[in-house]
Amino acid sequence: MDIVLLIIAALFMLLGIIGSFLPVLPGPIMGWIGLLIIHFTDAIPMNTIFLVVTFIIAAVILILDYIIPAIGTKRFGGSKYGVIGTTIGLVIGLVSPIPGGIIIGPFVGALVGELINKNDTKTAVKAAFGSFIGFLTSTFLKFIVAVVFLGLFIGKLFEYSDALFKI
Repeated sequence: MDIVLLIIAALFMLLGIIGSFLPVLPGPIMGWIGLLIIHFTDAIPMNTIFLVVTFIIAAVILILDYIIPAIGTKRFGGSKYGVIGTTIGLVIGLVSPIPGGIIIGPFVGALVGELINKNDTKTAVKAAFGSFIGFLTSTFLKFIVAVVFLGLFIGKLFEYSDALFKI
């Protein structure tokens, strides 16, 4: 049964890496679920404090993933309309069949929001660029956390490999 749980946990770790690029999947949370699953194996003991700390990190990254693009828009001179446009563009980019819609959506949303706010084109493009930078930053953070969780997972596997594969 431990091997089955480890395979399921490994799949969640893989989903964590993939989810750091696809906003449909909450990458760090998926990776954390992989760590939680190995907690239920008999061969690999997991510390509850370790699981709580890694969950808090995953939850904070999940929240920041929605806040950072808006902060980027605001930081580059965007208005409330640009922030709202970024959020709407992010959602539309998620569901649109356009390749790269998740990248294009926040940019176009911020641009349209700023143009609706009667800002000049230069200010609107600058705010849209800020949303793009925010999106890249949040994606990078999610990827780093997912890779760290994968490293912790692999470390635990090697640490307790004798208990796992005893014959």
